[in-house]
Amino acid sequence: MNDISIGIKKVLFVFLLLFVVVISYVAYFEIYVAPKIVNNTDNKRLWAKRNEVLRGTIYDRNKVALTKSSRVNTLTQNREYTGGAVFAHVLGYVNPNYGITGLEAKYDQYLMGANDLSISQYLQELIANKGSVKPEDKKGDDLITTLDSNVQKQAYNLLANSGKRGAVVALNPKTGEILAMVSAPSFDPNDSALTKEWKSINSDKNRPLLNRAVSGLYPPGSTFKTVTAISALENIGGIMNQTFNDTGGLRFNSKYVLSNFDGEVLGNISFKDAYVHSSNQVFGTLGLNLGNNKLKKTAEDFYFNKDIPSDGIVIDKSRFPTYASNEQGNIAQSAIGQSQDLATPMQMALIASTIANNGVMMKPHLVNSVISSTGNTIMTYNPESIGTITTPQVAATMKEFMRGVVTDGTGVNADISGLNVCGKTGTADHQDEGSNANPHSWFIGFAPMEDPKIAVAVIVEDGGQGGIQAAKIASGVIKASLLK
Repeated sequence: MNDISIGIKKVLFVFLLLFVVVISYVAYFEIYVAPKIVNNTDNKRLWAKRNEVLRGTIYDRNKVALTKSSRVNTLTQNREYTGGAVFAHVLGYVNPNYGITGLEAKYDQYLMGANDLSISQYLQELIANKGSVKPEDKKGDDLITTLDSNVQKQAYNLLANSGKRGAVVALNPKTGEILAMVSAPSFDPNDSALTKEWKSINSDKNRPLLNRAVSGLYPPGSTFKTVTAISALENIGGIMNQTFNDTGGLRFNSKYVLSNFDGEVLGNISFKDAYVHSSNQVFGTLGLNLGNNKLKKTAEDFYFNKDIPSDGIVIDKSRFPTYASNEQGNIAQSAIGQSQDLATPMQMALIASTIANNGVMMKPHLVNSVISSTGNTIMTYNPESIGTITTPQVAATMKEFMRGVVTDGTGVNADISGLNVCGKTGTADHQDEGSNANPHSWFIGFAPMEDPKIAVAVIVEDGGQGGIQAAKIASGVIKASLLK
C-alpha cells in the first residue's frame, strides 16, 4: 500500500511540475514573446491592424505636417511624405512591400494607435469580430518632432547643389534636439516612387538608402584635432604657454614625414595658432606626447567605441584604434583624425555641441511630444544629459580656439556677420578602391559663440579642402536657423 501511495505522490508531483512549467511558459510568452511577435513589422496581422487605423501625422517643431495619410478603402490607406527626398532618411517610410524604417519604425506603435496592444487584446478583438478585425474609424497618435523644416530644407539643398554625397547634422546644443539631419544622395519615400524605383535604388552604387548622418563612417580628418586639443589641455601641464616650431612636417625616419596640408610651414606658433591653422606637425607630436592610452580615453569620453544614447535614431559606433607604444606613425596619424579613426557626422556634431554646451553632452533626440487624435498629450520628451565630458574651463578655451579658426584660420568661409561662428575644418584623406581619392571636406561648429543655439557637422565626400565646401554649407545652415 505504501508503494502505491508513494507512486501516486510521484505521479502527482510530475503533473504538478509539468503544470508549473506550462504556466511559466504561458506567462513568459505573454509577457516577453507575444509583444515581439505582435509588434514585428513583418507580422501580416499587424499590417491589417495598421491599415485599419489611419496613421498619425508627423510634424516638425512648428506643426508643419511632414506626412499625410488618406483612406483608400476600409483596409487600405496611402501615406504621403510632403517633403519627399528632403526628409526621407530621418522620417523613413512605411510600406507593406518594403517594410518600415526611420522614425516611422521607431514610433510605429504610437503612429498606428497601438502602443499598448497585447496578444490577449488582439485575440479578444478577433473573437468579438468572429475571426476578423472589424474596420473602425480610428486615427493613430501624432508626433511633434524636433526638426525645423526650414533648416532641413536648406541643409538638403546646399548639399544637393554640391553634387556630392555627404551628410549634415544640426543640433540644439542645450537640449539635444535634432534640428536637421540630411543624407545625400536621397530617394523619394512615397509609395508610387518606391514601387517604381525600388530596384534601381537598391542597385545604385551611391547607396541612397544609407543614412550617412548616423551610419556613414568616415575618417574625421582635422576636425578630430578638437578631441586631441582637449586631451592635451587635460593631460599636458603648461600646454597653453608652450611655443612650437612648425617646420612643415613631422619626420619619423628617412622615408616617412607627416606633412602639413600643402606643405605649409608655420614657424614658431602657440598651441592656439597650431589649432587655428591646423598644424599636422604639432598635433601629430601632441599625439605622441599623449600616447595612445590617454588620447583613446579622451576619445572614448566623447563616446568613440561606444553606443551613443539617443531617442528616435540609431547611431553607428565611431571608432578610435588601439596602438602599441612603438607604432609612432599610427599614433601621430590618429591624433590628426587619420589612420584608423572613423566617425559619423552625428558623432562630430555631438563633439561641437558638447563644447558649445560648456562640456556637457546632451542626448540627441528626434521627438518632442506624442499627441493623441483627440489632442491629449501622451508623452513629452524632457532633455537628458549624457554626461559632463570635459570641464567648463576647457570648453571655454576650445570656444576661443574655434572662433579663431573662423576669423583667422582655415574656416573663414563659415563666418557670418554678427553671429560669431566657431568651428573647425577637416580635410580627410581616404582611398577609393585602393587608390588615393580626393579628400573628404569636413566642418564642425556652432553659433553664436556667447550663447550657442545650433551646433553643426557637415561632410562632403570627395569635397576637397574642408574650409571651402563644408564650411560654406555649414554657414548656410546656421543662417537658416538663426537669421529668420
